[in-house]
Amino acid sequence: MTDMTLTQQIITIAICILGTMTTRFLPFLIFSGRRPTPKFIQYLGKALPSAIFGMLVIYCLKNVSLFAGSHGLPELIAIAATVGLHLWKKQMLLSIAGGTVCYMLLVQLVF
Repeated sequence: MTDMTLTQQIITIAICILGTMTTRFLPFLIFSGRRPTPKFIQYLGKALPSAIFGMLVIYCLKNVSLFAGSHGLPELIAIAATVGLHLWKKQMLLSIAGGTVCYMLLVQLVF
């Protein structure tokens, strides 16, 4: 394995910056405040967050075995903590962080 030269490193960083800036600014250029946002884009803005969150949950639970090891108990408890926190405080960041901390404590200290 060879190391990247300084020029290659600079080009790689520049490409990453360009890609990031393009994905950040392009929607504001395409959907300016002068025209109404198309209905389809509004629909995607409402539907995609829930769909992505559901896909993330399925992805995180795909390798959980109910018949071996801890039988999925840490995952189930952490999901319950996440849901409970969200129903209580209605703050997504707190819910996700709380569920993650709960899961990590369970797998490191209990199971």
